[in-house]
Amino acid sequence: MIPVSVLDLVPVRQGETPVQALPRALDLCQHVERWGYQRYWVAEHHNMVGIASSATSVVIGYLAGGTQSIRIGSGGIMLPNHAPLVIAEQFGTLASLYPGRIDLGLGRAPGTDQLTMRALRVHPGAAEHFTDDIQTLQYLFDEPQPDQAIRAVPGASTHVPIWILGSSTYGAQVAAHFGLPYGFASHFAPAELDAALRIYRARFKPSEQLERSWAMPCVSVLVADTDREARHLFTSHQQRVTDMVRNRRGLLAPPIDDIEQYWTPAEKAAASRMLECAFVGSPDTVRGLLQDFLQRTGADELMVSCTVFEHAARLRSYELLAGIAQELESARSPALAMA
Repeated sequence: MIPVSVLDLVPVRQGETPVQALPRALDLCQHVERWGYQRYWVAEHHNMVGIASSATSVVIGYLAGGTQSIRIGSGGIMLPNHAPLVIAEQFGTLASLYPGRIDLGLGRAPGTDQLTMRALRVHPGAAEHFTDDIQTLQYLFDEPQPDQAIRAVPGASTHVPIWILGSSTYGAQVAAHFGLPYGFASHFAPAELDAALRIYRARFKPSEQLERSWAMPCVSVLVADTDREARHLFTSHQQRVTDMVRNRRGLLAPPIDDIEQYWTPAEKAAASRMLECAFVGSPDTVRGLLQDFLQRTGADELMVSCTVFEHAARLRSYELLAGIAQELESARSPALAMA
């Protein structure tokens, strides 16, 4: 079985608040743990009323406390928003509470707009120190030196595994240089996926954390009993992506009967480009689409995002996908997977 993991933005639905969204995330996490998923990550976004995972490390603790074995992590922490020492302490604490279960995925983007960046007191040039901040985190998670003046407590000696996340070839170069696993955001920015994977594998340098490259693209997947039902449910996500094109932020909307009435031709074209790696349909349909994707990319692991309005339908999608995943291992190209 190819490892399959979950990326959850903890969506807030119309008519609700985060009070309902957060317990729903825990329920999903508990279900996918039973269905054999590898990890469950939440992402840092700010000033977005439809996303309830802004205090990412707090949400990770909540999810880890309600589960037993699944790895819980960040997809990701936007490192320029934070001092590395603070992140080392937060994730060192999580690793101390839930040993062997915490992942730290790191992104370079702010996860918000310029106005909110100012509210976060983030310096505009903070992203320029991304690689230095990664090295600092590795140092703080490592065994402390006798003369080490600054220590993360908790954090030192926890060796929290770091992942590099990105949507361009820059992240691929960083992950390869540090010898770290790499997650690509093809669920919303697929354009440079193939180039990024080639660069990552070609330039990868083995490290203490990782002996060989490990690539985990994130894709959108929605599985339902029929193609028609899946396409209908998917209109909630299509509305959300269209709103992103319109530079609007809102709560997750219920599905609609005719998405063509929601977007203009230009908006449809822009949203469709962002959703190029969205695989929607019945189990047979999605199985074929994912087989083609694995053959193309040689992915070592898949991370899946599923944005559905009805919680029961979202659970059903992940349940059906768990069955599909058992059949996907043979679809990977050995030459690509070991490159």
